[in-house]
Amino acid sequence: MFRVAVLELFLLNVVHGCTTQGGKPVQPTPSLGSRLCPGPTMSVLNRWSEGEAAAAVAHYGAQGVSDDLALRTYSARLLGADPQLVLHGGGNTSVKTTVTGLLGDTIPVLCVKGSGWDLATIEPPGHPAVRLEPLRALRSLEALSDEAMVAAQRNNLIDPAAPNPSVEALLHAFLPHTFVDHTHSSALLALADQPEAAEVCRGVFGERVVLVPYVMPGFALAKACADLYEAAAERAAANGVELEGMVLLQHGLFSFGATARQSYDRMIALVRRAEEHLATGRRVLQPVSLPERPAAAAELLPRLRGALGRAAAASGAPSHWLLDLRATALAHAVVDDARLADWARRGVATPDHVIRTKAHPLVLPAAPAAGDAAALAAWTAALDPAFAAYADTYRAMFARQNARVGGIKTPLDPLPRVVAIPGLGLVGCGKSAAEAAVTADIAETWATTLLAAESIGRFAPVQEADTFAMEYWSLEQAKLGKAKEKPLARTVVLVTGGAGAIGAATALAFAAQGADLAVVDLEGEAAAAVARRCGSRALGLACDLTDPTQVRRAFEAVAAHFGGLDIVVSNAGAAWGGSIAELPDATLRASFELNFFSHQHVAQAAIALFRAQDPGPEQPRLGGQLLFNISKQALNPGPDFGAYGTSKAALLALMRQYALEEGPAGIRVNGLNADRIRSGLLDEAMIRERAAARGVTPEVYMAGNLLGAEVKASDVADAFVALAQLPRTTGALLTVDGGNVAAMVR
Repeated sequence: MFRVAVLELFLLNVVHGCTTQGGKPVQPTPSLGSRLCPGPTMSVLNRWSEGEAAAAVAHYGAQGVSDDLALRTYSARLLGADPQLVLHGGGNTSVKTTVTGLLGDTIPVLCVKGSGWDLATIEPPGHPAVRLEPLRALRSLEALSDEAMVAAQRNNLIDPAAPNPSVEALLHAFLPHTFVDHTHSSALLALADQPEAAEVCRGVFGERVVLVPYVMPGFALAKACADLYEAAAERAAANGVELEGMVLLQHGLFSFGATARQSYDRMIALVRRAEEHLATGRRVLQPVSLPERPAAAAELLPRLRGALGRAAAASGAPSHWLLDLRATALAHAVVDDARLADWARRGVATPDHVIRTKAHPLVLPAAPAAGDAAALAAWTAALDPAFAAYADTYRAMFARQNARVGGIKTPLDPLPRVVAIPGLGLVGCGKSAAEAAVTADIAETWATTLLAAESIGRFAPVQEADTFAMEYWSLEQAKLGKAKEKPLARTVVLVTGGAGAIGAATALAFAAQGADLAVVDLEGEAAAAVARRCGSRALGLACDLTDPTQVRRAFEAVAAHFGGLDIVVSNAGAAWGGSIAELPDATLRASFELNFFSHQHVAQAAIALFRAQDPGPEQPRLGGQLLFNISKQALNPGPDFGAYGTSKAALLALMRQYALEEGPAGIRVNGLNADRIRSGLLDEAMIRERAAARGVTPEVYMAGNLLGAEVKASDVADAFVALAQLPRTTGALLTVDGGNVAAMVR
């Protein structure tokens, strides 16, 4: 996950305040040292390697890929690997080359980044080939709609099954250079998002770049860039200067060249020039007064998540969202500043970001002091009005802009995607943990650009009409309603005993249905291993469930990581054998500690978290679910299994009690009775032991049910997933044992 490093030393200047008095620098305090006032900082590095480039040519050449496309892939990946240049699918790259047609003819093509590909991981198919001459012929048109442009690009694909070429394909086609690179460099945007951006950029780059005023991406931008490029090329040639790039004001940076390396080198050199200029900037932050020890993220984020859910339901959007907190020094430099409200109204660093973040973050009151119950209650009470006001402002913006364009747009939800909380940080919101992390990454990029821009002048990105045009772009509107979410998307599921056979199968089954997972087990490394199989943002935690303090900390970690919790599968357990009449007290107590009290610890922590998400009687609620792995032993005890059976019978009663008491809060509580599942609990030795106790072979014992078939861990996992999707079921006990008359619920 991206953690901001751009202009790190420069940002320390901003955060800690290297200032001047009477034109002379004020020395920083000795403890901060000379790092606070460094010279020019080169945070973007040139990572080109001739050896790696040759290896890429050899590797892709063995697959039938041309040298041009192999080097295009190599340098595109270099750009995509640097989050200071490209972030989460942004940017685009191209190469002009030739392919051989079916009849042996040579066809000039533009291989340009395709929709859905990320430069960081792009492969040759990610640059689909489009016939170049028909694209260039489009320049003669006066206008071309986005839909007609996309159709023309698709009609000229060499491979009809290839992805859609970039919406900026025509811009690449209209430029004469073989290789063209486009990024959204944070350093460049700090210059390009100035009120006098053209003058600033001209002063930094001289005549080596073309300056293009902001134009919405598409045909109009491509044509404007081509016209301005040709005029600039004439002037540059007259002055003995070669054009190296193009600055799209308030948008991004292009570089170009005859070779992949030349275009890449120029991109890095141009960005470094921007960094050198920014390194001369100085700006003291204006910190607000905050509690010395603010409330923890685990305490605040669930309340934020609940308020977001209520606001979403009120607007007709899904009520479940996930959160990703950034509490970095960079995030605090912005959210803890007195100018936060003003900064938040300015807009996004580049219009492309509005699709992910909306145009503005929601600014909330400062985090209350830790341990101050009254302040926490007041902060919580302020959430719903803040979300309502944000939604009203967004709807008013939509009404204004939609009327301006003829009332043809379909409104999107009015919910913020970034929340700024003084004392806490920047919070990204998304329909999954991965999406929330992407939003938070972009929020940090916004903070980077904003602080850098403010250090040399004033952050002045595009305004409402332009961000509306991007957010409500016809190409984006056409996608509405087409993406279908998985059944358990937007939910956070915690599974205890998650490294065992049943626990791991259950975690994977929930992940397959779209849930985000927290895997908890006594063995932390094993829990982390299962978590890695459940998704990039899944959380693996070590926890002794018999220790209520460890349980509480595990739930706090989940709340801080995801913003909240929706479903708990309380699955951990172990079996102790022996005649109940001769059973030592220590054995019985150990069984109850794990098979009963650990479930109580988990349930108590879960209910506390569910209530934090729904602190009052407001409807609808996020609610929550408790799912217990009980055991058929609770209904059908076996000989010499009393320690296990009695503790599981108590667990069944616990499940019913929670269902009774928490139903009015919208919390569902159900249990599952599984029997004879091969696992760490029922290993081969115990299978032989239990088979002997019943006078049968191990094979007959494992298939000893009405269906005559062994029940597997995956069957139990599927049953948990099914229970989770029964919205009007609570207090139920579902049996997964292949059929056992003696264990049937009466």
